[in-house]
Amino acid sequence: MREFSYEALPMRVVFGPVSRLGAEVAALGLKRVLVVCGPGHASLGAQIADRLGAELFAEARMHVPVELADRASELAAATGADGCVTVGGGSAIGLGKAIALRHNLPIVAVPTTYAGSEMTPVWGLTENGVKRTGRDRRVLPRSVLYDATLTVSLPPRLSLTSGVNAMAHAVEALYAPDLTPLIALQAEEGVRALAAALPRVVADGADLDARSDAQFGAWLCGTALAACTMGLHHKLCHTLGGALDLPHAETHTIVLPYVLAFNTAPAALARALGTDDPVEALWHLGGKGSLRDLGMRADDIAGVADLVAASSYANPRPATRDDIAALLQAAWAGEHP
Repeated sequence: MREFSYEALPMRVVFGPVSRLGAEVAALGLKRVLVVCGPGHASLGAQIADRLGAELFAEARMHVPVELADRASELAAATGADGCVTVGGGSAIGLGKAIALRHNLPIVAVPTTYAGSEMTPVWGLTENGVKRTGRDRRVLPRSVLYDATLTVSLPPRLSLTSGVNAMAHAVEALYAPDLTPLIALQAEEGVRALAAALPRVVADGADLDARSDAQFGAWLCGTALAACTMGLHHKLCHTLGGALDLPHAETHTIVLPYVLAFNTAPAALARALGTDDPVEALWHLGGKGSLRDLGMRADDIAGVADLVAASSYANPRPATRDDIAALLQAAWAGEHP
């Protein structure tokens, strides 16, 4: 007999036009929100801030540097913000979470990528080259608005890597020690949806049905991450991002096949991808890149391996420091996983 416990995370998810954002903010009783985005979404963020009568902070960056979180949190306090609207990908959502963590402000997330961070209570902050992560219900967005039209400007390569980043959440959930039957179904379907949608998105970036399907997959994969313990893959990617400032989605895309080969792919992943070799499928889907392509140096491998080996994390197969270094070496060189 299986034994497990499942606890649902309270959140409202809306698939619809961004024009519904005002109603989502009002439904939470928010009167003075802070809109957070990155420089690439400054125009969209300004439009939304103007519509909501809100302040704008348009400086979100990858891996949420702690000094940036300090400045954004100070603005939230100075303006008397009672909530936070995040517009963008993981960088904007991550910064919104940092603000929520300090001021206990409810978040309304408007994702423009497929990373899935909007579905999780996971936060991350980078200080002195080390990225710390944790879980806290205070950073879980209260409402998420998915509008496929906001992802049309996402370039093909970034659309792909963002989607594989989301798939990585589901992959680790499928072998997590606290996986439950409901999350297993969501994780499998999330991977299946993204695997079908991403080639269509890359082929035609204006295909709103494909982009909406990708958002659906990202939603399910993010939900899987929210409910399960992260393993070696996320530990590696967080360490690489914090220590070397590597691009988040690209790093996930490159590292995932190597970790999956090390851990052995779960049967549900093979079903979702429609193949007997999920490692090969993900390696080809991601474009067979390398960490060297992202700017990592060969002499960075030892230091990153030391950082990863120094921390404890759940993983189906124990990984020694030498195992980690060998995995990084292969991913750095772009070898066949």
